[in-house]
Order: sequence, then C-alpha cells, then structure tokens
Amino acid sequence: MSILSVLIFLPLVFSLVIAILPENYRAYYKWITLAVTAIEFLLCMRLYFLFDQQTAEYQFVEQIDWITLPLGALGIGSIDYLLGIDGISMPMVLLTGLVMLIGAISSFEIKQKEKGYFSLYLLLTASIVGCFMALDLFLFYLFFEFMLLPMYFLIGIWGGPRKEYASIKFFIYTLVGSLFILVVMIGLYLSAIDPVETALQTGLIGDYAQITPSVISEIQALLAEGKIPSEQLVHTFDLRFLPDTSNYLPESWFHIFSNIKLGGLSIRALGFILLMVGFGIKLPAVPVHTWLPDAHVEAPTPVSVVLAGILLKIGGYGFLRIAYPIFPEAAMDFAFIIAAFGVVSIVYGAYNALAMNDLKKMIAYSSVSHMGFVLLGIASLTSEGINGAIYQMYSHGILSAMLFLLVGVLYSRTHDRRIDSYQGLAAKMPIYTALTAVAFFASLGLPAFSGFIGEFFTLIGGFNSTLFPNWLTAIAVFGLVLGAAYFLWTLQRIFFGKYWSRYDESTLVDLTLREKIMLVPLGLLALVFGIFPHLMFDISHISVNELLKLFP
Repeated sequence: MSILSVLIFLPLVFSLVIAILPENYRAYYKWITLAVTAIEFLLCMRLYFLFDQQTAEYQFVEQIDWITLPLGALGIGSIDYLLGIDGISMPMVLLTGLVMLIGAISSFEIKQKEKGYFSLYLLLTASIVGCFMALDLFLFYLFFEFMLLPMYFLIGIWGGPRKEYASIKFFIYTLVGSLFILVVMIGLYLSAIDPVETALQTGLIGDYAQITPSVISEIQALLAEGKIPSEQLVHTFDLRFLPDTSNYLPESWFHIFSNIKLGGLSIRALGFILLMVGFGIKLPAVPVHTWLPDAHVEAPTPVSVVLAGILLKIGGYGFLRIAYPIFPEAAMDFAFIIAAFGVVSIVYGAYNALAMNDLKKMIAYSSVSHMGFVLLGIASLTSEGINGAIYQMYSHGILSAMLFLLVGVLYSRTHDRRIDSYQGLAAKMPIYTALTAVAFFASLGLPAFSGFIGEFFTLIGGFNSTLFPNWLTAIAVFGLVLGAAYFLWTLQRIFFGKYWSRYDESTLVDLTLREKIMLVPLGLLALVFGIFPHLMFDISHISVNELLKLFP
C-alpha cells in the first residue's frame, strides 16, 4: 500500500479499533488518536520533502479499477479508486496533517464519551485527507459527504448549550451545497469519456502500456465525428480528463458548444453556478456563511480548530480543483461576481467581528473575512492571486487553529468567552498574552508573518486582474483596516490596563505544558512561513501556472 492510501486507511482502521475496544481501555483512546495523527503528520512531511517541485504532473498516483458497469446504450460506467497530489493539493494535505495532530492534543480535554469522540475524530481525519487527494470526482464526493457525519456528531454531542441547533444547521447547509455539486457531477459523468479506457474498449490498443498522446488524439477525433459506438464509450469521473473539452460527447450537456439553455443561461454556466454555490457554502462566503458562527460557538475547542483550520479550505480547494478547470470560460464570465462576493465577505465579516463580544464569534467572523481574500485571489485568474489564495488558505489554517486554541485556554478556566469579562490579563498570564499577540498580529497581516504574505499576494492578483475593476480590490484593502481594528481593540481590552476579571484570580493561571506544546509551534510556523514564503510558493506555482493555461 502506497503512502496516500496509508494516509486514508490508517485513521480509518484505528477509528474501528477504538470503536470495538472495551470501555476498560478508555484511557488509551486519546493516546491511540495522538499516535495515529502523529504518524499522519510525519507521512505528510515525508510527502512534502519527496514532492517534485519541477513538475505540474500529479505525483504518487494510485489507480485501481473500482466499479465498472455496462450501461447498454449509455456505454460503460467507470469509477476508479484514484489518488494523487500536485502543487495545489500538497499544501492542503500538509495542513491537514498538522491541524489534525494539534486537534488530537487539544482533544485530551474531552472527558465524556471518549470512545465515540476519538473514533469519530479519526474517521473525520480519513475523510478530510481523502478529499484533498481524490482525483476521481465520485471518490471526492464520497469523502466530501462522509465528513458531514462525524462533524455533525462531534458538534451535536460534545458541543455547547445550543449544540443540536448548530449541528443541524451545519449539516443542512453543507448537504444542500453537496446536492448542487451532485447535480453537476451527474451531468459531467454523462457528458465525458475516459479516452484511455475507451481506446481499450474499441480495440485501438491492447493494454495500458500502448497508450500514447497520438492514440488519445485519435480517440478524441473519432468521438467528435460520432464514429465510436455508444456501447463502447467509457464514461468517467476522472479529474485528469474532465477539464479537456475534447473528451466530451458532441451532443452532451456540458460540451463546450452545447446549445442547451435553462433560464437564459447556458448549461455550462449553470453548472458552474451550482458548483460556485456548493463550494461557496463550504468556504463560507457571504450570504451563505451563517452556519459558521453558530457551529464555532457551540463546537468544543478541538472541533473548532479542525473546522476553521481545514474544513473551510475544502471550499477554496473545490474551486481550484473542480469548478475552474472544468468550466474555465464560465469562471472568466463570473469573475466579477466571485470577486464581489469575496470583497463583501471581507468587509462584512470584519464589521461583524468588530461588533462581537464573544471571542469565538469574533474569530468565526474573522474567518469569513479572511476566506474572502481566497475568493478574491481565485477570481483574479492571475498567478499572484491564485498562489496567494493557496497561501492564504494554508496560513489561515495555522492562525485560525491557534486563535481557537487561545480562546479554549480562557474557556477551560472560566467557561466564559466574553471580552468584557477580562482586563489586564498580561499581568497574570504573560506567556498566554505573548502568544495571543503573535496570533493577533499575524492574523491582521503584520509583515514577517504568514498572514501578510497571503493577503498581499491576493491583493496584487486583484489589482493585476483584467476581469474586474481595481476599485473592487481597493475596497478589500479597507478590510485590512477593519481587521487591525477588531484585533487590536480586543488585545487592548483583554490584556492591557489594570487587572480585573469576573472570576477568581486563582483560576487564571498561565499556560500548561500541553497548551504550550500546541501553541508555540503554530506561532513559530506563522513566523517561518512569513519570512520564507518560498517554502509554499515553490510547491504551488508550477501547478498554478498549468491551471492558468486553461484560460484564454
């Protein structure tokens, strides 16, 4: 079994192990989870160091024929167990390994129903990492949908007072988005073929070793001329073939010259809109963001860390891996709208964060604002913008995890997240104050921290883009001012001035060893990636340039 499959099946197997272990082994659940996520992180690091930065090709590819189903006149259905990574997915896989390990350490505070919690946590780990490595759209969708189940229960069972409401809202929002993606997925499957498998079915080649670019071109020419019998067409979900319009049936829904229209929109434009909404909910973008603050407020700290650190990134990743490569012309047509949603998210999220008294809600709305920069960078369709968007997702994963852990420190001591419940904490918790300052300054985009790099490059991409006016990007810059306002104001109110708290002074002790183990590495990473951005740009830029070749 290769390294990518190990990353999926290792947590899956141990999720089952924890589920079947008797209750008298309860003390081992958290240690098993910690060991598994530590191994996952080490494997992700190994992938990072083995990754060839000089190619845009998918690497570490694994392909196994999973489902092959003759469909009569409709041809042959083919679904593969297909995994691989490139410069777009590698940062997300690395981020997953890091955040899931930090979340596992944070999960040591879980003291009730540990069997269910840690089993679901490992199940969630397998689903998330599978999402970032799947190269078959059906397999991606399975992982995308399956992660709803553990997250729903992790919030609904271990959450706060309104946990049922928050978990149901999260589930419904994400499920609706998934259904939009499913509709497009079915249309793509009926429209596109696998040229390699079709060449085998037609007898043009005898085995996979005989496949060459000229054979694929011949199959595509025969397809365009309608000379391949329908029963020999092998339909596919392979994300390596779906971006190539030559692999689409001439009269199919999603053919580039399809005349099918619904409500005045071409079917390809409509397909892109459905994907935009589906992944926009996951990102989340305004106005489909309202599930996020509720989910964060009610979720336990480790689940908030995973939710903000990784799950939101699946929305941005879906744009780059699926929506943009398959519908490039629609992406250009809707660039202004996508950028506008990004800018609205930046400003609206920042204004809401400024008004919050609950620390978790403030950070939740700051996440909406920061993910708006991702939309802006992607919409720009420039190398700077898309590389910046990927960097912003990685940076936000580190910083949001750190921020929610910092809120969890206060909540574990007083069960109170209100900003006006504390003042002058710097005198009582100096290490905590220093790390909070690092997280706040990094998140507001101070130079030398990773947050600055991501926002800076997305803004450069926005100003360089010819697809929407510069004034739209200029409004996004105002979001940086608002970000500085709510972070600095919060820092001032909680940590500076004369010490005061609603709670007994003895409860507000400084960081424990476990809390330092979680927070210090994240702070150092924010600094390292702020000073050495090439550590991520060297990974992503070739794949991004290859993606941009799809756009005229």
